[in-house]
Amino acid sequence: MARDKAKDSPSDKVGTICRALRRAIIEQALEPGAKLPEDALGERFGVSRTIARHALGQLAAEGLVELRRNRIAVVATPSWQEARDTFDIRIELERLVVRQLAGRLSKAQLATLRAQVDQEEVARGGSDAVSIRLATEFHILLASMTESAIMIRYISEIAYRCCLTLSLFSRPHSSECAINEHRLLIDALESGDAEKAMSLMHHHLDSVAERALVAQAKPRGRDIMDILAPYADAPVTRSAVRKRRLDAAE
Repeated sequence: MARDKAKDSPSDKVGTICRALRRAIIEQALEPGAKLPEDALGERFGVSRTIARHALGQLAAEGLVELRRNRIAVVATPSWQEARDTFDIRIELERLVVRQLAGRLSKAQLATLRAQVDQEEVARGGSDAVSIRLATEFHILLASMTESAIMIRYISEIAYRCCLTLSLFSRPHSSECAINEHRLLIDALESGDAEKAMSLMHHHLDSVAERALVAQAKPRGRDIMDILAPYADAPVTRSAVRKRRLDAAE
């Protein structure tokens, strides 16, 4: 049975918008610097501008959105140095994750991690953006297995920020390298070798940064309503948007 959208609380609606925008940013559909108008988001997701504003505020707290003067919000545009610093911080945090998990994962958890890498394998050769998203989800899945709320929060936020930098400073994504490195990480975690797992994680994320932080991507420039159509739970057609505007004008 479909969810009754009318019964969604404001926090549910904010969460829906955040998840959609976050995924659009991760998959590089929304580029750094892209404008995020409150009215367009409200129309696309069928919410008020106030709800849209709250969602943008939450994403700003995560570092994915910049709030500028006159209530203008855009996808954040980190500098090259900020991007490199983000990866360096992420390396240290994720070394802590694998140190905690080494030798402590259940067979079911190991199977879940391997299933995630299998998804990465299936996606190999397709869209770089999808491969990057799946690789990021692997790292967030690892963090979730620590059952530490603060670790999950920090890893999730910094992993999303790294995705943002990949859309700004990038060359073709080497999904094959990432997949092989993920499999080696799982093996080290299963064997209980914490030192090896930390070393592998350091090398893996450092290699991702080196492979990615090369050149600034060229902007594509597309309409936000078209960009967000696949990400919205209840997409609004252009004709419906035009009708709303005409009704409002009357």
